[in-house]
Amino acid sequence: MNRDFLNARLLAGAIIVGGVCLMALISLVWTPYDPLKLDIANRFAPPGPRHWLGTDQLGRDVLSLLMRGAVGPVGVSISAVTIGLVVGATAGMLAASSGGVASYATLRTSDFLFAFPALLIAILLRETLGPGMLNAMVAIGIFYIPIFIRVSYGASLPVWRSGYVAAARVAGRGSLWIATVHVLPNIAGVLTVHTSVQLSLGVLAEASLSYIGLGVQPPQPSWGRMLLEAQTLLPISPLLAIAPGLAIMVTVMGFNLLGAGLRQALDPRGAFIPESEAVR
Repeated sequence: MNRDFLNARLLAGAIIVGGVCLMALISLVWTPYDPLKLDIANRFAPPGPRHWLGTDQLGRDVLSLLMRGAVGPVGVSISAVTIGLVVGATAGMLAASSGGVASYATLRTSDFLFAFPALLIAILLRETLGPGMLNAMVAIGIFYIPIFIRVSYGASLPVWRSGYVAAARVAGRGSLWIATVHVLPNIAGVLTVHTSVQLSLGVLAEASLSYIGLGVQPPQPSWGRMLLEAQTLLPISPLLAIAPGLAIMVTVMGFNLLGAGLRQALDPRGAFIPESEAVR
């Protein structure tokens, strides 16, 4: 495959992801209009100089809603993936280093966690703590832990069995030192690629949870909530559904392009271990 095309994918993904993250940050301090302010007299206004994407059924500026609505998917996705990466990668590396009962227990625990989808965890958290952005973050983060355990275990196992790690053990180095100095740098590329891919899935997961009322709660806007409110208004104003739908699609595409570009840049020979083959 043409290297220029692969570099273009990496660049395009970085531009899209950077643009969405920048939009989310800017929306915290500025939007064209207050996204929470109602203007019933100006409801369903068409796109124009004052409202570039028009207004919704409550007179709120759609562009402002779209900007502020990026905070939920981006924030939840990054936070959830961070939880899964830190906990899962650490557990996977330690399981690969120890072997025996500890390794078996870690892998079986990851299988147990993997059996519970993020939606089920979110419902359980809602029943105990109530709905909200934090609970969506925790639910998706728990779902990511076994994924990163598998990836980290499969990638780090050959490193732990290498000659230079054996030499480090003979020299009296502990597992923590070896993991930090030798193992982590060798699996960083694998983790980076999987992180970018899981970020795209995190955006979809947050939008799905918000769509069914388990994520960001009103009056705060989110792309999933915007889709929910727009589904009965398609004959009146299709743009109300098209705008958040396109935002989700472009953001997911950006993370996927970034992941594909990073994979080729960090491992051009395709040496990464697929997630499905991380644990045998």
